[in-house]
Amino acid sequence: MTNKALTPDQIRQYNQDGYLIVTGFLNADEVAKLYHVAIEDRAISKHAININDSSGKRSKLSLWYKPGDDVYGLLTRSKQLVDSVDSLLDNRGSPVCHFHSKLMQKEPRVGGAWEWHQDYGYWYKNEFLLPDQMMSVMVAITDANQENGCLQVIKGSHKMGRVEHGFAGEQVGASQRYVDLALETMDRVFVELKAGDVLFFHSNILHRSEANLSDKPRWSMISCYNRQSNMGYNESSSSSASITPIAVVPNEALLTWDATGLVEEGAGFLRKEADVSLK
Repeated sequence: MTNKALTPDQIRQYNQDGYLIVTGFLNADEVAKLYHVAIEDRAISKHAININDSSGKRSKLSLWYKPGDDVYGLLTRSKQLVDSVDSLLDNRGSPVCHFHSKLMQKEPRVGGAWEWHQDYGYWYKNEFLLPDQMMSVMVAITDANQENGCLQVIKGSHKMGRVEHGFAGEQVGASQRYVDLALETMDRVFVELKAGDVLFFHSNILHRSEANLSDKPRWSMISCYNRQSNMGYNESSSSSASITPIAVVPNEALLTWDATGLVEEGAGFLRKEADVSLK
């Protein structure tokens, strides 16, 4: 794992564009451990939720609220990742907390698209009041490119604030009118990542992804963070996780600690029958 703090230029870029890519955040051994555990993890498989896009193609996600001593939790709680998030979120001084994490599994040929949306388009319903104190961090476990449905963002769209969302297939998507207006004046960026790269993105940036039409999988882990000062007043699904300061672990824990997959009883998985708009 990199030991380099984010620079002032990187922080300015995030605030201006609404996202930041850090290449080579994880090394090859860390990526290999994550991937090996993920594909063998029975708890992840058991709690995977199938989400259909508007064309009927299907993606899978497994979502949990409590970061533990498993490999995913050690990554989410690593000093480097938490310090990076702390430098990007508004209101420094209030502790960084874990909202939820999810493993996104977009399999070859069948992995579906995700509609244009903002994460805060969902989280607003949980009555979090301050979107600048929330963000997502995507860790590429496999390469992500245009062929296998990498993330797309509308650069600078986080400055629009939250837009209305409604259902598109089984997903919740942003108002197409506002998406079209944003695309007229802002750049669409295909976020191509190598395994081990990390993408930090604001809770209000518009983003989507195409279906995976390639013969390569696209797996990623996304951890979502919140400031303790930003209470979710309708946040029963994750109990107190979103306002509980993270118990930070050393960067080397991911490789050196004896950690495997998620412990089903302690993770607090999103139920299959739950409303996926809670993601």
